[in-house]
Amino acid sequence: MPTFALVDCNNFYASCEKLFRPDLKDTPVIVLSNNDGCVVARSREAKTLGIKMGVPAFQIKAEVERHRILAFSSNYALYADLSNRVMCILEKMAPQVEVYSIDEAFLDLSGIESVTSLVEFGKQVRERISQWVGITVCVGIAPTKTLAKLANHAAKKYPATHGVVDLTNPDRQRRLLALVPVNDVWGVGKRLSTRLNMLGITTALELANASPEAIRDQFSVVLERTVRELNGNSCIELEEIPPTKKQIVCSRSFGVKVTQSELLREALCEYTTRATEKLRKEQQQAKMLTVFIRTSPFKGNEPQYSNSASGELLIPSCDTRDFIELANHLLKRIWKDGFRYAKVGVMLSDFYDLGMFQPGLFDEVSSRSNSQQLMSVLDNINHSGAGKVFFAGQGLKKDWSMKRDHLSPAYTTRWNQLPKVK
Repeated sequence: MPTFALVDCNNFYASCEKLFRPDLKDTPVIVLSNNDGCVVARSREAKTLGIKMGVPAFQIKAEVERHRILAFSSNYALYADLSNRVMCILEKMAPQVEVYSIDEAFLDLSGIESVTSLVEFGKQVRERISQWVGITVCVGIAPTKTLAKLANHAAKKYPATHGVVDLTNPDRQRRLLALVPVNDVWGVGKRLSTRLNMLGITTALELANASPEAIRDQFSVVLERTVRELNGNSCIELEEIPPTKKQIVCSRSFGVKVTQSELLREALCEYTTRATEKLRKEQQQAKMLTVFIRTSPFKGNEPQYSNSASGELLIPSCDTRDFIELANHLLKRIWKDGFRYAKVGVMLSDFYDLGMFQPGLFDEVSSRSNSQQLMSVLDNINHSGAGKVFFAGQGLKKDWSMKRDHLSPAYTTRWNQLPKVK
């Protein structure tokens, strides 16, 4: 029988912000979304004060001042680097690891119990990550991924567990399931839980006791799989290699409203460049590009406009130049004067593996000379930290960039921002 562990970093974004600031040890900290809009992470102290997840920052301004809560802009470079350090440790401790999100990973613990107890292994994971990275994690262990999620939930909720819960015992599974609301089960959202509540299913245990066949008939095969997982039957395998993306979206809300087409073009060029970088990282090519623009739906007193346009290359490409040219063409089709634009974005789709596209017999197509080599050099320079090469269309000032008024240093990825010890 398989055994899984879910390792989840506690209050990850907030913990990253505190890591290089020992003076903030007991200070309530929140992390804000793009443009410093909403709360996306809270430290333990901020949660105790009742700060809600997703609340707009302007609505809690008085509470932030009264309780001296420190707010940070999202520092994705810092979070990604610390996440990578955590995942590297896990990959050295377990035979198979699935990186589920930036702060979560599933581990295959098959065979671990012949060497040490599962709880002891969980403690070793916590201690090593704490010592080597400085981040606190909780570990949930169970025979299925769904139960491992619940075990991790219990490890966070109950201090007596010391951050590790072994849920391989069926009796312990049933006791915990009876305490967990059905909406806290992995994959059961608000809409599903409302329908389940109408059927008298309010706890995870009641869902586990439901007939899998009846659940499949009334809901879906996905929820049926959840029922079986809650009963200890593993239906979801570990995915060591993430599935290939079917589309890549890159968009941001502007820090200020944009009324000039030149500035909107700059932002569009920037996001197209980022999207194609991600495309090359996936080792894919794409044919289809969609561009979308919109005004702010929250400004009801202003004229509203939103539109999108799609275009297709003759042959798949991962060359940024191809997509910038197409993006500018599409923008001309949907741009309208007289509006204050709040957002622009691009979506790449219709993916192909490298070298796997066969053009039509009479298609007159040709690719750019040395395209792959040029893009590879571009990516290597930009990822090395030694310098930055960009397209002229991306602009220099970038007055439209999102607000990040509370951004902390990139402590681990930029030489000039390394922490200094006095």
